Amino acid sequence: MHEMSIAMAVVGQVEEAARAGGARAVTSVRLRVGELAGVVPDALAFCFELACAGTVLDGASLVTESVTARARCGSCPGTWAVGMPPELCCPGCGRATDVELLSGRELEILSVRWEDGPAGARTREPIPEEA
Repeated sequence: MHEMSIAMAVVGQVEEAARAGGARAVTSVRLRVGELAGVVPDALAFCFELACAGTVLDGASLVTESVTARARCGSCPGTWAVGMPPELCCPGCGRATDVELLSGRELEILSVRWEDGPAGARTREPIPEEA
């Protein structure tokens, strides 16, 4: 379950940026995850919640954007979604040589939202029962 190491790396990077930016709380993290990155989204979400505990990210939401794996054939003008498991043989000409993977291996932080201000002054949205 390498999702825990990924979650801990994301939390570490975001925590460092949040501290440098003077954030008091991180509210959300948005990731781009390629189809071929070998990440199970539900497992990553579970691990992210655990990794956030006791940090400035405690309670932050994780939003993942999935990226379809695509390839391009160098022998013909074909591009295609390679699927999972990846099909790297061109559906247009049938060749498997000179194939370039265009997308699908991404694993990157797209954006982070945080609240600025002194520590301990964290606010939250009221729940409907409080309104």
